[in-house]
Amino acid sequence: MAVALAAAALFALHLYLGHRRAAGFDPAAFRAAAAGYRAEIVRDRWGVPHIFGERDADVAFGLAYAHAEDDVESYEALLPLYRARQGRERGLEGVRGDYLIQLLGVQEWVERGYDSQLAADTRALLAGYAAGLNYFAAQHPERVERFLYPVRPHDLVVGFAFQHLFFYGFQDHLERLLAPGAVPAGRRRVSNVFGLAAAVLPAGSNAIAVAPGRSADGATRVVLNSHQPLSGPVAWYEAHLVSGEGWNALGGLFPGMPLVAVGATPDTAWSATVNKPDLVDLYRLELDPEDPYRYRLDGEWRRLERRTARLELGLLGNLYWPLERELLYSVHGPVLRTDAGSFALRFAGDGEIRQVEQWYRLNRARDLAGWKQAMRLEALASLNFVYGDRTGNIFFVHNSASPLRPAGPDWSGVVPGDDSRLVWHERLAFDQMPQVENPSAGFLVSANQTPFRVTAEPDNPDPAAFPPELGLPTRMTNRAWRGLDLLGADPAVDRAELEAVKFDHVYAPESRAYRYLSAVFLDEAGSEDEPAALAEGRRLLAGWDRRAALDSTAAPLAVCVLTEEWVAEQKGVRPAPAEEVFRDCIADFERWFGRLELPWGEVNRLERGGESWPLAGGPDTLRAVYGLDPDDDGVLTAGAGDGLFTFVAWHPDGSQRIRSIHQYGSATSRPDSPHYADQAPLFAAQRLKEMTLDEAAVRADARRVYTVP
Repeated sequence: MAVALAAAALFALHLYLGHRRAAGFDPAAFRAAAAGYRAEIVRDRWGVPHIFGERDADVAFGLAYAHAEDDVESYEALLPLYRARQGRERGLEGVRGDYLIQLLGVQEWVERGYDSQLAADTRALLAGYAAGLNYFAAQHPERVERFLYPVRPHDLVVGFAFQHLFFYGFQDHLERLLAPGAVPAGRRRVSNVFGLAAAVLPAGSNAIAVAPGRSADGATRVVLNSHQPLSGPVAWYEAHLVSGEGWNALGGLFPGMPLVAVGATPDTAWSATVNKPDLVDLYRLELDPEDPYRYRLDGEWRRLERRTARLELGLLGNLYWPLERELLYSVHGPVLRTDAGSFALRFAGDGEIRQVEQWYRLNRARDLAGWKQAMRLEALASLNFVYGDRTGNIFFVHNSASPLRPAGPDWSGVVPGDDSRLVWHERLAFDQMPQVENPSAGFLVSANQTPFRVTAEPDNPDPAAFPPELGLPTRMTNRAWRGLDLLGADPAVDRAELEAVKFDHVYAPESRAYRYLSAVFLDEAGSEDEPAALAEGRRLLAGWDRRAALDSTAAPLAVCVLTEEWVAEQKGVRPAPAEEVFRDCIADFERWFGRLELPWGEVNRLERGGESWPLAGGPDTLRAVYGLDPDDDGVLTAGAGDGLFTFVAWHPDGSQRIRSIHQYGSATSRPDSPHYADQAPLFAAQRLKEMTLDEAAVRADARRVYTVP
């Protein structure tokens, strides 16, 4: 009887807590708030939403509703993260993430600065988008997690501020700091693509601009090709946004974005690529042996600021255990205690919440001067940008909130925390950043490489003009080598040739990946009496033509080996020796396939809705494909890389042409929709669909038109 009563009490508590969690779900209030907005959604033959509204805020409302129709699940997956309430759903792992989010204080930044730091039109845009999400929840309660509503505009801003840190690799510094035996980076074996976990899928991006003088037909062309995971909360979604206030933009965005992140207007186009400058510094603190809450600074003891993180550990259903943990801060920033000591973090973007406003200004810019003015908000801590416009301008900037550090210490490692002169306060301004405007060569290539090699000489920025303390990247990617080589060798680039550059799947001989692979078949590699499989593998790799083509029978083994180098470089660690990886791959291939030679198209696949298509391309090729092997059978399923990408062109007669493709389709989380996988065959075949910014053309192609609310 006692057990039964206890079970009944727990069940009653579960119901009570569930009711409390969902207490904010008020459909009547959501519908009342929606009455202040009106948007028309026009779905084209591909299901892509074209949103029309009188005001920008109306368009944001309609965008939220349309995106929720296709994928409300992805944004809902992000909300517990933004609210530091993952512990209820994800247990101890979620609690750890919640602690770190509260340590950074992103929510406090937003609550403190929302009204004072964001312009009124930006707040109106955010309010419209939040109202659209809440209205969708009211209309479709069966599709949503009620306890997550209402969504506040502040939630959206937290998302921008928090996710932006991860684009420049902030999480890598946390991982390094929290790893056992931290802190110096060193050799660490990273799983290659054959069995790579989704959480560590490598990232990259391509952006290309070709000026009229370099084009065979006098057109200005821009390729927007930012790489992301192919599904989930940071996968690309395509939309077209049109308002009576002059907003007209088409492009890609993530769940929770009330605007286009990379895209085109009638007059401009822009794309972003990850750049990862050194924007985080670790300071080793000297603590008082008699008082662990005091640290030494300039010969004196200072007291650490102490706050409390309030956390919730999910137990069963709605039952949870409340936890409290200490948060510590020095003048440098947040402090973490580890087995290796106590360290403070100082990072670019700390306290910055205006990312959404800068994206909004980029959307509304009409020319290069206006676009640069938007960039001078300096709210985006990182990301390269490539720009092109109707008048023939092309432009590159290595955007980064790089700290102006004093010379002396090795800023790539851990610096002393007892000297206030090392606590930087100023950053590089926009006009001081490496940038190239209208190079004489007439082309720009940004593929996550150093900002000092984005076009032909002599138009590249001079590295000597930038102090090493900025920590600007010096890496070259295979994609950069190939893009620069191909465009540099073509004095008159036409449409088809630019497409061939984008879909190139060759590894340059000077690339890191190919040099790493070459160690396997150099003259000193192997021996006369080694097993036949190893000798066969070396011969196969030595004869490889460096193409990740569908018919290449050496590409599967080559990619298995060279991916180790790519992923290790992404994580900032040394890869395992190529010989070690090669032997592991040989063993895996014998287990998986019983042979070493098989066409790459049989191994590298795009899968969606129960269908499968062969893919050319591979890690760090311009046709970027990063695969997973969820079944441990050697067959890869594309998980990141090329997703939504767009070709924009302005021709000498003034006409604009836009073509794009999405890896799956507009209904990103709706398997029952005809647009769940309708673009996948085109994507696999390297074909594009026509898009337009012209309202009459949009309406002529309409398949469904409806108004919300």
